[in-house]
Amino acid sequence: MKRAEQVTFGGSTLNRAGLLRADADKLTQAYGNPSARCLLLWRGKLLVQGEALDRLALVSMTHGVVQDGPGGVIEKPIFLGLSDQAEPLFAMDISGWTAEGLDLSGVGDFVDRSAQQHPKLPDGHVFAELRRIMTRLSPRDAELAATAKAVIGWHETHRFCARCGAESAISQGGWQRSCPACGGQHFPRTDPVVIMLITHGNSVLMGRSPGWPEGIYSLLAGFVEPGETLEAAVRREVMEEAGVPVGDVRYLASQPWPFPASLMFGCAGDALSSDISIDPVEIEDAIWVSRTEMMQAFAGDHPKLLPARKGAIAHFLLQHWLADTLD
Repeated sequence: MKRAEQVTFGGSTLNRAGLLRADADKLTQAYGNPSARCLLLWRGKLLVQGEALDRLALVSMTHGVVQDGPGGVIEKPIFLGLSDQAEPLFAMDISGWTAEGLDLSGVGDFVDRSAQQHPKLPDGHVFAELRRIMTRLSPRDAELAATAKAVIGWHETHRFCARCGAESAISQGGWQRSCPACGGQHFPRTDPVVIMLITHGNSVLMGRSPGWPEGIYSLLAGFVEPGETLEAAVRREVMEEAGVPVGDVRYLASQPWPFPASLMFGCAGDALSSDISIDPVEIEDAIWVSRTEMMQAFAGDHPKLLPARKGAIAHFLLQHWLADTLD
C-alpha cells in the first residue's frame, strides 16, 4: 500500500540512535547535554501544549520536575533517540505526582477528556490522553508519544525477572531490563495484532465490543498466535468472531498502537460467504455495511452507525477503501 506509513504513529523516521544505548559514557553525555529534552508522562497521559493540545511539551533535563525524580516505578528517564538537530530526547514517567485537588474523574475512561496541569509547569502545559489528541500531533510528535507510552508501560508491568522472579533493573537507556540475580535480559515486547478489512461485494464486515459507546463499530481484530502467519490469523479470527470464512488475504499497512503495546497489521480479505454467526464472548455484534452507508457514517449523517475512531488504523483503512486507494 503506497500510503501505508501515513497512518497515525507511522513514518516520521525518528533517529532512535540504537548504538548509543549500549555506550554508558555516551548515554551519560546525552543525559547531561544542555540541548537534551524530556517528554513527561503521568498515568499514561502525555504532556502537551497549545490551544488545540496539538504539540508535545518537551522540557529541559534540568527542569525541576525532571530533577525531582520519576516518582513512579521507573528509576530514570528513557532514551528515545535524537532529534533532527541531534538533540537527545528522553521520556520520564512522573505518576508519583498525586494531582491533588484536580479533576481526575475521567482518568482511565474509554474517552478521557480531562487535562491536568502540574503546578511546576507553565500554564497551558497539561497532561492529556493520547487517544484524544493523536490525530492533532505531527508525525514526529506522534511517534515520540507512541514510543514513550509503550516503553514506559512495559517497564511498569515487567519489573521482575521472568526467569527467577528477582527485581530487575533498567539498562540500555531503558530498552532492556537486566536481572542482577540470574543475569536474565528482557526487552520491550510488542504484541502482533491483525485487523481485517473483510469485504463481500460492495460491503465491509464491521463489529463492536461490549462496553463501546453506542453506535461505534470497527473492523474485526485479534492477536496473532505463536506459530501462525498473518494470513492464518486473519482467517481464524474472522471465523471465531463472526463465523465468516475468508479466502484471499493480503497485507496493507501497519500501525504501532501503544494501548498498551501492539503492532497492528492491517490486512484485506475476501469473504466467501455473507452469513454471520457471532461468538458473543468475542464480540457484541457484527454487521455488513455498504459503501453508501459507510460514506454516510464518515459524513456524520448515518442515523445509527458511527465510524471507527479517527487515528486508528481501522479508520485509515476504511477511508482508503471508500476512496478506492487500497493500492
